[in-house]
Amino acid sequence: MNDTDIDNSAEAQLQHVEPGYRHVLRLRLLVLWLPLLVGALIADNAALADTPFYRLATIAVLLIAIPVVVIAPQRIYRRLRYGLTERLLQVVRGWLFHTDTIVPFVRVQHLDVIRGPLDKLFGTATLVVHTAGTRNSIVTVPGLGPDRAAEIRDIIREHIRTDFE
Repeated sequence: MNDTDIDNSAEAQLQHVEPGYRHVLRLRLLVLWLPLLVGALIADNAALADTPFYRLATIAVLLIAIPVVVIAPQRIYRRLRYGLTERLLQVVRGWLFHTDTIVPFVRVQHLDVIRGPLDKLFGTATLVVHTAGTRNSIVTVPGLGPDRAAEIRDIIREHIRTDFE
């Protein structure tokens, strides 16, 4: 078996995260764009009310925000995948910039499963893997089902435990 065969088999095992993660992303983007929209409304009413540019800032923000909030979550979701083998965790993501992160279990220091309010609302969780080293020492797998995140955490924890025994 050569390196290409290993890469192809690892690629075939990659899974998408939970579909509810799209809604989490959408609401996060909405929360990000809402203050910008309010700022544009204030700028329009305070500085541009008596000019021909009245409502231009609000329209510009809306023309950018609506496509971002509608399109970006689906694209991010489609490109976020993860895989688990006997010795490593692989996370592939990237809409504009593609990142393929491979975490060998022997490098794992500790693990967290995080669920914020939006995660609880849409049934998702984030697995946080802390690894040895300084650069890219924290790897996240967002959008997992809570049970799946706990299952992966326990699998990795068991491998860590057996490596030190």
